[in-house]
Amino acid sequence: MYRVIGTVKSRAFRVMWMLDELGQDYEVTPAAPRSDEAREYNPLGKIPALVDGDNVLTDSVAIMTYLADKHGKLTAPAGTPERARQDAMTLWLIDEMDAILWTYAKHSFVLPEKLRAAEVKPTLKKEFARTADTFAASLDAAGEFIMGDQITLPDLLAVHCFGWAFGAGFPPIPETVKAYTKRLRARPAFRAAAAH
Repeated sequence: MYRVIGTVKSRAFRVMWMLDELGQDYEVTPAAPRSDEAREYNPLGKIPALVDGDNVLTDSVAIMTYLADKHGKLTAPAGTPERARQDAMTLWLIDEMDAILWTYAKHSFVLPEKLRAAEVKPTLKKEFARTADTFAASLDAAGEFIMGDQITLPDLLAVHCFGWAFGAGFPPIPETVKAYTKRLRARPAFRAAAAH
């Protein structure tokens, strides 16, 4: 059985959702960032971590990629053009969504107050809105899911980021993206992960 180190209100949720989509059993060890529990699995104190037997893996996207490859689901096969396109979308989401949200969080509550630069926050919101519009155009061209007719890792990552943005008070997302996130959040696996 897998063990996820982290909390639902963190990037650990992505890992939990993926495990539920894969139909894998797992347990959760609650740990806040930089806590003693988190440092037990990652010296940097970052969450999530995944315990798989004797292996401890870190970084939510690295863990998700590992799980998708290991179980042969939610991903295009490695070494294919489809996988290269999927990886490009994953990296774009990390650069253009996750990084913006993390920078916003750092300047809202993560960094010590004297290091926060509140003046960057409006720019980050504008950048995220631009990214959401680009995502909407890609989604319109793709189909039911961002990579086509099958749910893949980038869908889980995108929906998590859009939820994070909503919770942080970012501008409304395009209606097509809103419908997409609502549909994916209704999936049984999403709901199971959210219940942890």
